[in-house]
Amino acid sequence: MLAASFFWLMNVLNTENYSIKLNYPLEIEYDNSSYVPMQPLPRRISVNVSGDGWSLLQKSWLNFNANPVVYKVLNPNEASFINSTTLTDQVTELFPNLHVNYVVADTFELSFEPKIRKIIPIRIDSVGIDIKPGYVISSVINVSPSLISIDGPVSLVKTYPDTIRISVPTPKIQGNYDESLPIPLPVSPLVDVSHRDVFVSFEVAQFLNVPL
Repeated sequence: MLAASFFWLMNVLNTENYSIKLNYPLEIEYDNSSYVPMQPLPRRISVNVSGDGWSLLQKSWLNFNANPVVYKVLNPNEASFINSTTLTDQVTELFPNLHVNYVVADTFELSFEPKIRKIIPIRIDSVGIDIKPGYVISSVINVSPSLISIDGPVSLVKTYPDTIRISVPTPKIQGNYDESLPIPLPVSPLVDVSHRDVFVSFEVAQFLNVPL
């Protein structure tokens, strides 16, 4: 039985025109310093190939440590889909001894937007600071950082305000103030914000009524 199984396996491996489907990692290469993908990029492709049993077996073993197929997007501003013909040609170079029947990616849709940076000043709502009666702010109101940067796709960055005003929430302040406050900005995976908190400090002194 062992001998029969061995000869059967050898015969199968030497037979032509077998087909299998292989999963390969896919890497989309683009200018990420100037563009932002607006939807998740495809990460894998399924490749249906035909050939003799030995070649297919070899490719199946190598598939576990396969280098990704690199698809280059030369003009992200105009790219709306993956060119299947170009992708198939690239995959064919990886399988010189096999016939590539077809290639299927997670998705063929692409969407990029130009990346821009916006610098936004931080201002403190000094009028809204609640100081206990009889006390006054006796120093300059310090805020650090006084400027933050927003990096992301142009359509989202334009929705951010030109100036951010921070409110001090503590009521009836009667001592020196020294706190880290959150910056009220929306969170988006497509937008990078340089800071999410600001450090606010100022001195408070008691107001004394001195008779003339």
